[in-house]
Amino acid sequence: MINERERALDMLVSAENGKNINALKDAALARDMIDTRGRGFVNEITLGTARNLIYIDYVINRYSKAKTAGMRPFVRALLRMTTYQLLFLDKVPASAAINEAVNLAKKRGYANLAGFCNGVLRNIHRGGVIEPPGDDLFLSRKYSYAPWLTEYLVNLYGTETAEQICAASLPTPNVHICANTLKTTASELLSLLPNAVSTGDYGLLIPHMDIASTDSFREGAFHVMDYSSMRAVEALDPRPGDTVLDLCAAPGGKSFYSAYRMHNSGRIFALDASPRLDLMSEQIKRLNIKIIQTQRHDVRIIMKELIGTADRVLVDAPCTGFGVARRKPEIKYNKQQTDISRLAQIQFDILANAWQYLKPGGRLVYSTCTLTKEENSDNARKLQNAAPLLSLDSESLTLPNPSSHEDGFYIAVFIRKDK
Repeated sequence: MINERERALDMLVSAENGKNINALKDAALARDMIDTRGRGFVNEITLGTARNLIYIDYVINRYSKAKTAGMRPFVRALLRMTTYQLLFLDKVPASAAINEAVNLAKKRGYANLAGFCNGVLRNIHRGGVIEPPGDDLFLSRKYSYAPWLTEYLVNLYGTETAEQICAASLPTPNVHICANTLKTTASELLSLLPNAVSTGDYGLLIPHMDIASTDSFREGAFHVMDYSSMRAVEALDPRPGDTVLDLCAAPGGKSFYSAYRMHNSGRIFALDASPRLDLMSEQIKRLNIKIIQTQRHDVRIIMKELIGTADRVLVDAPCTGFGVARRKPEIKYNKQQTDISRLAQIQFDILANAWQYLKPGGRLVYSTCTLTKEENSDNARKLQNAAPLLSLDSESLTLPNPSSHEDGFYIAVFIRKDK
């Protein structure tokens, strides 16, 4: 039988092949019978290792003659996972973690390398946390960001702010939820969910809880949604009776929140080319929302029948995602610099269609969960120049910070002027 540690190890090996660690984790937890304690361990060990990957490799390479780049994937993942336990967790005694790693190496057919793993891990335990030298690679090594990305952030925001952004990617994020006011209130949920903290009329912050197993979730009393994402809907300001277009809608959080604010009155067209639209439909049923119509569509292709029909249009565009690195840690080192310009062009192609759906006086919100100038303010200016009927009403950027629970997020609000 595969235990939680083996399951986490298999995920880390698979993630080396470019697979999303969160998707692997969610699929495994849905498939396997793992209790609440075990689910918490799998979450912590997989995402914690991924958040600190470059730093962990830096430490291993200081104590091992064989470098991580040349190791077999299983052995590399085993050393990474156990190093994370030794340096960042204190729930399992170091000796037990090392012995478990040695036993796993033997069990999986690497008995000839069990002694090597034992020696490296014991050296790491004795040596402890290592502070990287203060050179050009300091931010990359300490916070596990690709070197090109730390250089980009320093050039854009300065060294101090760039380090705050990087540091914000390391803590385990709390869960933030949006109350389904079609069924309940945030105040009622506050009394049902232990240790929850109110963040407004709709929002609640919940520290590290398996909320999917709660009765409130099963009954459709809320959906998971970061507070920064909720701000995009608040900027959109959908009202009862409105016609709303949510482009790039899947997995659906902003459409759901819009429906709550509209009191289930009006129309929301949720468009997306992603297969995740099917999952969105399942959530619509759970939340008992009546006004959302989903449609699989490439939003870079204009839908002529919708031109001039919308009171509100939301473009939460695909982006590099650097504002949510604590939730999607592989973003820190798997993205390439060329992804910025590639995605900025896709975003603008969507925006070039999106504004045409607005009625005179209608509102367009463009949002991303990234931090690059090209994908954010540059695209806003480009749209303003291309669409003279649009007026830029407001613009905001939230930067990740270690002392805040909010993700990094950009929001631009446009108003279509009357002819």
